[in-house]
Amino acid sequence: MSEAMQKPQQNAVQRFRSVLEDPIVQEQFKNALQENAPLFVASLIDVVSNDKVLQECSPKDLIREAFKAATLKLPINKGLGFAWIVPFREKGVPKPQMQIGYKGYIQLAQRTAQYRYINADIVYEGELKKADKLTGEIDLNGEATGDKVIGYFAHIETTNGFRKTLYMTKAQIESHAKRYSKSFSQGFSPWKTNFDEMAMKTVINALLKRYGILSVEMLGAFQGDDDQRTPEAKAQDDITNFANSESAGFSDAEIIEPATARMAQAKAPQAESAWEPVGATNGKARAPF
Repeated sequence: MSEAMQKPQQNAVQRFRSVLEDPIVQEQFKNALQENAPLFVASLIDVVSNDKVLQECSPKDLIREAFKAATLKLPINKGLGFAWIVPFREKGVPKPQMQIGYKGYIQLAQRTAQYRYINADIVYEGELKKADKLTGEIDLNGEATGDKVIGYFAHIETTNGFRKTLYMTKAQIESHAKRYSKSFSQGFSPWKTNFDEMAMKTVINALLKRYGILSVEMLGAFQGDDDQRTPEAKAQDDITNFANSESAGFSDAEIIEPATARMAQAKAPQAESAWEPVGATNGKARAPF
């Protein structure tokens, strides 16, 4: 890379770092992440430094999106698959968006300590032997005949014994993404670079929304994803047309609010940023930092 090309890139990163180093911004990340704040901030700088399109975005917009991941205690290292920041162009202007991966949703669900099993995976040709449309159960005991992907599934079992599985074909996933994802057609969209992970996220997202036990932070994560969808998607959840269930949304989901969240709400109006990582000693999942 020539010196002339490097200079604008360096200036963009320097501008971002100068905003990020503001004491007020640093304090916000520290309040959300405690001792993990420096690691998260360093990861954020690395993400922006290695993405030319993100460097075109407003530093304040980048920090706002990163803070969404911080309040959920999800790392934004794209390689880990919990959450990432994706740029997309709105009327030619680059805008950043924080997106949660399927691993992020599984992590949030685990923290509730309400799930015995939770899984999402790829289904290859030959593996699917039977699908019961009435119960939603599927038989995946067949032998894969190759590496052709035919669909994706998600499965949950709660601690009270409730079980549910959701299966969607690859064609159904593609149709849903084309219709409702604002970034699907853009070259840097995760749908272009990480289709399988986005497909598994779609299935686990739909299953948890419909049948899962949801914490306050999970509801916030779902709302954030809804904000990234097209207006048509917000008006009508297309997955209802594909999935083997009665309805979509939060109406049938049980919402739990841990005691730590209620205590935080009593102290400050922004309770979500005051949540602490859940330790392993109480049987819950620890935040992945």
